[in-house]
Amino acid sequence: MKVHKTLSRSAVWLALLAMLFGTSLLVVGARAGDNKATSGTIRPAPPAPVFDEKERQAELAQRRARVAQTIGSKAVLILFSAEPKVYANDVDYEYRQENNLYYLTQLKQKRATLVLLPGNNQTPEILFIPRRDAFSEIWNGHMYSAEEAAQASGIREIWEAREFEPFLQALRTRQPYRPKPENILMSAASITPREATLSPTNVKNFPVCFAKSDPTGFECLFAAAEKNEAELYMLAPRGTGPSREYAREQRFAAEWPITPSGFVIKNAWPVFAEMRVRKSAMELRLLQHAIDITNEAQQRAWLAAGNAKWEYEVDAEVVYTFKLRNADHWGYPSIVGCGPNATTLHYIESQGAVKPSDLILMDVGAEYEHYTADVTRTFPVNGKFSPAQAEIYQVVYDAQDAAARVIRPGAMFSDVHRAASGVIKEGLLKLGLITDSNSEQYRLWFMHGTSHWLGMNVHDVGNAVKLEPGMVFTNEPGIYVRPDALDYQPLGWKQDDWEKFKTAVRPAFEKYKGIGVRIEDDMLVTVDGTRWMTEALPRKMSEIEASIANGRQASR
Repeated sequence: MKVHKTLSRSAVWLALLAMLFGTSLLVVGARAGDNKATSGTIRPAPPAPVFDEKERQAELAQRRARVAQTIGSKAVLILFSAEPKVYANDVDYEYRQENNLYYLTQLKQKRATLVLLPGNNQTPEILFIPRRDAFSEIWNGHMYSAEEAAQASGIREIWEAREFEPFLQALRTRQPYRPKPENILMSAASITPREATLSPTNVKNFPVCFAKSDPTGFECLFAAAEKNEAELYMLAPRGTGPSREYAREQRFAAEWPITPSGFVIKNAWPVFAEMRVRKSAMELRLLQHAIDITNEAQQRAWLAAGNAKWEYEVDAEVVYTFKLRNADHWGYPSIVGCGPNATTLHYIESQGAVKPSDLILMDVGAEYEHYTADVTRTFPVNGKFSPAQAEIYQVVYDAQDAAARVIRPGAMFSDVHRAASGVIKEGLLKLGLITDSNSEQYRLWFMHGTSHWLGMNVHDVGNAVKLEPGMVFTNEPGIYVRPDALDYQPLGWKQDDWEKFKTAVRPAFEKYKGIGVRIEDDMLVTVDGTRWMTEALPRKMSEIEASIANGRQASR
């Protein structure tokens, strides 16, 4: 009874505190971690997608088979795992697997290497991973067993990582290779008939090259190498300078030709760019979840901004939400810029003051299972757009709508940008920020493109191709009236033209100075047009104002 009385008194005190400090208690309640809305305006991210294991493994096997079909039976593909990146001294950055290796295996293991041998009818795919080490696991955590690696990837030929160099040397000298028995962690040749039926790897999908006598599986590949017709595909870095991400591949490609082998290095980037630009249903579910987490982070930050003094306080709400919903990380450093900071495209410091009369531009994206969102909203700290802010915002909003209307199969990125920039030009002319809508003057205020591919990278792989169903990209026009925009003459302008332009636009510039607005949504190309994957997040000025007002009212 004594305990019960104590709890009752505590409940009374909590009720009184809730009346007095409703906002604080609501904030605590909002951080309970469940999927219930914290107010009527925030839409929590739904639960993470769950996939049938057979279907998931089958899709990975189909991806590997498609790569094999593309490179052909006279080729080899080698993919290395990402190398750990040093943060400082003996501390590394959080590990993130190389995208294309993950795309084919869903393995997050360090020191893993995938080899595809499309023409080999015995070992068409080999996975090299380090053997589990109990001492290492004490310090650095769990390592994949062969069974776990097979379960994740669907690959059933798994060799110990130290066998890769001897294998490579045998490949170079055109000698069939089989590792030491104790270093074969799993072999497709040794699995049971039942396990074989469960494995999604279908060798018949690989373009096997049959020789008259092929006891090892390497004969056709080596026959091509003898004629200098064999190819070794890898992620050869683009450009001539040192690669920041693919230094190991760059070294490999430079050293390989030193000793003649009959294999010529080929770049695998076009193969993966062609595949990854078109998203499967499984990929779209993962990407949608990343977007849903990001949408929730945006709305939480809108409410937090009302009491924030500094940008980092608003940014903290984004970081919290990403962690709350188990996102891997951000897909890129968050941009949270208030007032004039919103006019810097990649402002990531989050150290500026938050002023009630200013706008905050938030460009953030959660990453979930290697797929990243990219969502921008610009909102008023005090919950109400000023007339000048609203005029800029409406032009950007109309430009984004115009861009969306031309998205359909067969269209090009250039069509999307042309539609957006056309509205931007006319809007800037009406606002008095340019004097000629048929010129490039608008680039002073809208200096970036309207779209980029989206997927495993925030600026994902893809070429200038006609849009097709399954492609995902951003729609992100903006206007940025930098406070110092008229202090520096742009390249290509004549001095007299620049002086006349400054005189003409000065009144409008003083009116809108320091305002930066970008609206960014993630667009999926469909059979009949497009779907806004970010549609759950308010975008209209009236909707943003209502969302902020309702959310802040509920927290009082």
